[in-house]
Formats: sequence, C-alpha cells, structure tokens
Amino acid sequence: MKNLIKITLVLVAFTAFSFTSLRIEKKAVKVEDSQVVWKGYKVTGSHEGTIVIKSGELIFEEDKLVGGEFVIDMTSIAVTDIQGEYQGKLEGHLKSDDFFGVENHPTSSLVFTSVKPSGKNAYDVTGDLTIKGITKPINFNLSVYGNKATASLKIDRSKYNVKYGSTSFFDNLKDKAIYDEFDLVSDLQF
Repeated sequence: MKNLIKITLVLVAFTAFSFTSLRIEKKAVKVEDSQVVWKGYKVTGSHEGTIVIKSGELIFEEDKLVGGEFVIDMTSIAVTDIQGEYQGKLEGHLKSDDFFGVENHPTSSLVFTSVKPSGKNAYDVTGDLTIKGITKPINFNLSVYGNKATASLKIDRSKYNVKYGSTSFFDNLKDKAIYDEFDLVSDLQF
C-alpha cells in the first residue's frame, strides 16, 4: 500500500511539473503599430498600398512560435503609389466585386496550421488563408526578433475567385493583363 501511495505521488508530481514547464503564451499583435503592405503586378507596371490588420495573435511555447491567427479588414485597402482621382478609382475597384468584393467579404483571415523552425528566429509556416469566403493552404517564411515579426507572402488571387484581368480566366488581355500573384509584406509588433 505504501508503494502504491509513493508511486501515485510521484506520478502526480511528474504530471504537475510537466504541465507547468510548458509555457504557452498568446501575444496579441499591436494593430496600430503593425503594417501590411501589398504589391500587385501587371504587364505595364505595378501598384502598391496598405491594408489594416483587424486583430491578430502569435502563439509561443517556451519562446518558440507554434501558432498564429489574423483577421484582415478588407475595407481598409488603400493605394499608396498614386494620388488624387486615380487613387480613389483604384481603391474603389479593388474593393468591388471585380476584385475582393468587400461589401460581402469585409474580412479575410489567416490561421496557422503548422509551424516548423527553419533557423535562428526563422520559421516555415503553413496556414489556411481565407479570401472572399474561399479557404486555401499557403506556405511562407516568418522571422521573429524580440517583440517584432516579419513575413512575406506570395498569394495567387485566382485561387480565391479574384478574376479581373487574370489570364487564368480570360484570353487576349495583352497589355491589360494583371498577374495572378501579388505580394504581402507584414511587419508586426506584439
């Protein structure tokens, strides 16, 4: 009986130690101090701008990144490389159903599904990206330094039914073609 009590106490102590030694910490992204820049390409040039993070968090275990989740405010799409009338027209067009249809899809999201260390402060991330209600997997690299993180994503808009000017959907666009892939570069603070 004494041995059974000793074994039980050892198991309880071991279990308690195991659970307390794993430190899971969710760190909210400071949306006002973070920035996401987009850049889209067409045959005759490119355009770029910003988009606002509505909410986000990175999840750490023992100071190692293990997860994350973000919501993007699609109504905040802004163009920064042109000004005036054309800036407003392009922003309106990007928000329209030709592109991201923000009236029906005001947010997009990214949920990390796998995070693997790839070097010092670097991670290979796989996540589920949802745009216009369509969810597809995406892979990208993310670096963490202190309370900052950076990531660059290359997104194929044709996978999310963003058709306007896409050679994946239309023929004979010539110099009116807009490439399917666009870039997102994020600088996060948490």
